[in-house]
Amino acid sequence: QVHLVESGGGLVQPGGSLTLSCVASGFNFSRYALGWERQAPGKERELVAGITTTGDSTAYSPSVKVRVTISRDNAKSTMYLQMNSLQLEDTAVYLCNAVSQSENGQYWGQGIQVYVSS
Repeated sequence: QVHLVESGGGLVQPGGSLTLSCVASGFNFSRYALGWERQAPGKERELVAGITTTGDSTAYSPSVKVRVTISRDNAKSTMYLQMNSLQLEDTAVYLCNAVSQSENGQYWGQGIQVYVSS
């Protein structure tokens, strides 16, 4: 079965750092582009960052650019989101996403809460 499991969330202070992890299983991880999405109450779902299958290219939303780094380790079937200088506005449920045109597949994790507060 396909599983995408996020971890590393929790409560952090403004200006702090946090690293989210997404461990995948049940599909050909290396053939899927990956991304992190987030959903906050009263806001539209936002694509935070994306990364290609090999990790040679990344993309970020303007709201997190410079403060966030997405990466992946295909050998471990794991994807990461390093977040620095966290702001109150970063509070949201973060979900990892995997998509592949060749595999005709698209999957999401259940999400993990990040709460930025002093």
